Amino acid sequence: MDPEPDHEDVARQIVLRQLAMAPRSRAQLATRLRQRDCPEDVIERLLDRMTEVGLVDDEAYAGMLVRTRQATKGLARRALAHELRTKGIDQELAEAALEEIDPDEERRVARRLVDKKLRTMGGLGADVQTRRLAGMLARKGYSGDVAYAVIRDAIAEAPEHRRD
Repeated sequence: MDPEPDHEDVARQIVLRQLAMAPRSRAQLATRLRQRDCPEDVIERLLDRMTEVGLVDDEAYAGMLVRTRQATKGLARRALAHELRTKGIDQELAEAALEEIDPDEERRVARRLVDKKLRTMGGLGADVQTRRLAGMLARKGYSGDVAYAVIRDAIAEAPEHRRD
């Protein structure tokens, strides 16, 4: 007869494999362990220990997620807040990570996104360009105020829309 598996060892292996693939929040790891039918007391004990030794750090994870998603995907504060919530990051930690976003940098990122997309929209009217660009920025979490200000400036500066 096979001996009863050591739940703690199994859970530890699951967590280490998950962390080897990519950084994870405590909530994501807990969800994964529950999916594998690990007992709640084992989950709490293991994740407490992993937090204690620094392998699980939601504050660092939130900061890293905000920086990388803003840099690689051009996401704005609102979209980043949503992503942090879906990853199970505590509201207070999420707010602290979002405070690190520089509004001027957010606007520069929006402008780079608009400039890049605008290069593919030659021949379209300014109203069509505005609608499409506003939709793109909205999907990335930009407020209407920021989006329309950036779009207005970009379209005004575009050679095809300048008055002679």
